[in-house]
Amino acid sequence: MQVHALNFDDFCEDNYTLIGIHTTLEDYKLAYLLNKELKTTFSRAAYDLDFEGKNSNASFPVYKFTDSKYDFDWFLISNIFSNNTNTSSENVLFTSETKNYLIPEKKKVDFFLKITGDINYADVQDALTKIKTIPEVITSYIIDQTTLKSKDSLIF
Repeated sequence: MQVHALNFDDFCEDNYTLIGIHTTLEDYKLAYLLNKELKTTFSRAAYDLDFEGKNSNASFPVYKFTDSKYDFDWFLISNIFSNNTNTSSENVLFTSETKNYLIPEKKKVDFFLKITGDINYADVQDALTKIKTIPEVITSYIIDQTTLKSKDSLIF
């Protein structure tokens, strides 16, 4: 009898391209400008990426575009979640801001663009060129996801 062993990696989705975007734009404005420049239709997903920790909870907004012609799913995900907490002491109000990162080793990246599927390298370069033409985008580039320690946060 022949035995076939399955490896855990057989079930993990490694088939995606990851683009880092540096910008000061809000998520909805970036989605709008990407729609305009890339001819996509990003819309807010029905879910956010929620993480619960010991000290804080974080919720990262997700925008999704499905390209049914080529069978690609595009996700725009914020890398930064800011949480303001107010504390008062002797009639003085203090506000402190804590930042949580989806991928902590990429703290300078504001947004990730995750493209699932076997996308052609030339198409990715074309998308990068178009993203860089948006005046409010400082830069964008491909991120090698194999070098990320927290890449499990991108599995959804």
